[in-house]
Amino acid sequence: MNNLGTLYGLGVGPGDPELITVKAFRIIQESPVIAYPKKLKGSKSYAHRIVDVYINPEEKEMLGLVFPMTKDEETLAREWKKSVEAVYEKLAEGKDVAFVTEGDPMLFSTFIHMMKLMRKLHPEVEILTVPGISSFNGSANRLGIALADGDEHVAMIPAQDDYDMMKKALEDHDGIVFIKVAKVLDLMLGLLKEMDLWDKAVVVTKVTSDEEIIWQLDELEGVELNYLSLMVVRK
Repeated sequence: MNNLGTLYGLGVGPGDPELITVKAFRIIQESPVIAYPKKLKGSKSYAHRIVDVYINPEEKEMLGLVFPMTKDEETLAREWKKSVEAVYEKLAEGKDVAFVTEGDPMLFSTFIHMMKLMRKLHPEVEILTVPGISSFNGSANRLGIALADGDEHVAMIPAQDDYDMMKKALEDHDGIVFIKVAKVLDLMLGLLKEMDLWDKAVVVTKVTSDEEIIWQLDELEGVELNYLSLMVVRK
């Protein structure tokens, strides 16, 4: 039996293909198998689209893994196990697998679940991660907003349908990036008005990518935002 391949978790940045690291680029070139999350069979993930320019699919095994958007624990457990075993099958053939994920692999990433379950089911597998630029960093630089300076406090917070929690986050920090803001946009806009922070916030969708949209708050009434949208608030 061949020695096991290595599983790499590669952060490929927030959207602009030029924002991947030299190390991530090298591992993509050297790995015979490229794994990526996909929502529907046959559809490319956002991470896959970011690295498309660097991959010749005729030279690589492209391993698309379906991670269903559901809260049903039985379905999730079954599909996650199926994805881990599909990756392990390639590793058992002695092939390195590069799992690409947008942003950073250790920050709100699909790869975190892959890593945990692989360690549980196949602890003999070597797992290495390569940091990537997250949307947190990408948004600040793209918008020219310094999130923190000196002793100021900065936070990256998943926006939630919890008025008191979101208000406290705004009160306690000087710079805040609210990710997953699309689902609670109305609540956040109401809070910003109430706290007189309307002119201190910007929303951006698919930051740094060729599909990027920068929204001023006045443009957002009645808009259904893409999931890959975040709000930057700088007091």
